[in-house]
Formats: sequence, structure tokens, C-alpha cells
Amino acid sequence: MSNSESSASTIQSVDRALTVLSLLARHGELGVTEIAAMLAVHKSTAFRLVATLELHELVEQNTERGKYRLGMGVLQLAGATTARLDIVQRGRPVILRLAEELGETVNITVLSGHEALYLDQVAATAALRPHNWVGQRIPLHATSNGKVLLAHVSQERFAELTAEPLRRFTDRTNTDVAALEAEVRAAARDGYAVAVDELEIGLTAIAAPIAGPDGEVVGSVSASGPTFRIPAERIPAVVAKVVEAAGQISRRLGWHGLPTRS
Repeated sequence: MSNSESSASTIQSVDRALTVLSLLARHGELGVTEIAAMLAVHKSTAFRLVATLELHELVEQNTERGKYRLGMGVLQLAGATTARLDIVQRGRPVILRLAEELGETVNITVLSGHEALYLDQVAATAALRPHNWVGQRIPLHATSNGKVLLAHVSQERFAELTAEPLRRFTDRTNTDVAALEAEVRAAARDGYAVAVDELEIGLTAIAAPIAGPDGEVVGSVSASGPTFRIPAERIPAVVAKVVEAAGQISRRLGWHGLPTRS
């Protein structure tokens, strides 16, 4: 089989698997024979599709009826999406107010793979041409958001996230894992992280963790701006505002205690 034929076969399999999920969502429960008929494929093909989906917990079999239905994996995927949307919806009024109070850009991020993903942003009132970071990813080790997110993962996850050589963005970027771990421990202890000229020269950012209903950190909120507008003497005041905003968002999500390590 040529590469193009193999690629076409893979795409067809993915399309059929997604169709199976759609059929189960519509009909509730279906047997392999019914699925095969609806897909116009051989019964063995339909069985391989549901077996693969079952392996990933996207479908499950009703042992009494022998039919398949959507599994817990679908709920987990939907829950992850809902949780992210919830942070944006609950956090939006808070970051609007924070951006207005500070006159700086405010962001909400979550851990996504080996990076921080921007979910929402309110641009600084002083910014002439603000850059929209929503949907973009940033490194964990060189940003305040990233350090906050690293501060609330397990030791094993931290090791995984810092296994690759850390990229140097500026002379201020911390690329030493041991030193970064010390920074991360301080962020966990203090409840915030600061990054000055680490991702780019002239940029200062302060971030604090956002906790979900069970206390597990689900994201971070940050305020950032030019270093000349956030000099060392202003950082404590910005920290206080950012930490307060993170607490407000956490309470809006249903958490009323302190962030815990996931």
C-alpha cells in the first residue's frame, strides 16, 4: 500500500469512528450489526471500530443487552472543555476590572500539554497596538503563568515538563532545572510568580493560581506590561491585585480555600 493509500485509509477510519460516536449520541445504544448497517461496512469492520473506541473509553458495552453506548471518556473530554469555558465565563468580569484598575494587560491561562495556553485576555488601556494572545501557547519556565502552573503539578509531572533542555529567550531566562524548581517551590509557597525580562526584554508579568471547586489549580491569571511601567517598586502592589483577582475567580468557580497541589 502506498503512503497516499495508507493516509486515505486512516482518514476513512477516523471518519467512521467519529460517525459511530455521532450515531450512538443520536440513538443511545446500538449493536455491532446495526452500526455496520448504518455505516455500510462489514460487521468485522464495525467491531474493530467499536473495540478501538472502547479501548479509549469513548464507548462502553451494555453487558445485559450486548449493545454499545457512549462511554465515560466522552464525558471526560466534554468536562475538560466545559471547565475551560467556565474559567473564561466566570473570570471575564474579574479580569476586566483588574485590567482597568492596573492599566495593564490581563490574561487567563491553563496548562495544555507542555505549555501554557491563553484562554482569555483583556488588553491594557495604555497599549496602542495590543497583541491578542488568546489561543496561543507560551513556555512554562520563562513566564509567570507557566511558573504558577508548574507550582501545582506533581513532582513526576514537573520532571516530565522540564525533561527537554529549557530554551533561553533572553539573558534573564532561567534554564537551570534545579533553580527553576526552587522558583516554583517559592511560587507554591507565596501564591504568585513573577517574570521580569525572561520571555522578552522589557516585559514584566505577575501571575497567581486559579483553583477549581475541589481546590485543584485549574489555571492562572496574570497582569503584564512594559518593565518601565512595572518597576520593582510597583511589583508588590500588582501582586496584591493579581492574587486578589485569582481568589475572586476561584470563588466564582466554587472554591473557598487555598490552592492545593494536584
